[in-house]
Amino acid sequence: MRSANYASALVCAMALAMACTTLAQNSPQDFVDAHNSARAAVGVGPVSWDDNVAAYAQNYANQRIGDCQLVHSGGPYGENLFGGSSTEFTGIDAVNSWVDEKQYYDYDSNSCADGQVCGHYTQVVWQDSTAIGCARVQCDNGGIFIICNYNPAGNIVGERPY
Repeated sequence: MRSANYASALVCAMALAMACTTLAQNSPQDFVDAHNSARAAVGVGPVSWDDNVAAYAQNYANQRIGDCQLVHSGGPYGENLFGGSSTEFTGIDAVNSWVDEKQYYDYDSNSCADGQVCGHYTQVVWQDSTAIGCARVQCDNGGIFIICNYNPAGNIVGERPY
């Protein structure tokens, strides 16, 4: 009987560890660290977490729970959105997907490669954006909606991100 209890405890401990790992990849510090890693790579100063910006992001994410559509809020902040059909997508996955657009950004022309998107990346590294707030919700359809807002907003037409 003792070995059965031990095995059961081990399974519970493993499940708890996996849950903690998933939660950890969605914490405010994880969002900040992922952004700051990309920013440091191009010599841009760090962002910090802002509870007011985060409250805005959470409020808007809650509005998207019913449909999970990647529709921008039109609010006062810069904004990146991420959606996925798997509940395993994390905040770090979202930031990494935005940073992956770096390959399509040409600094010299301050533009994206033809037919490509890079505005999520340029918002992540926008030097004047110093505060972020992000949120992640599971939608009614089983998908994930992730939003990060940036203060002040970036992607100003005619300006370079850094």
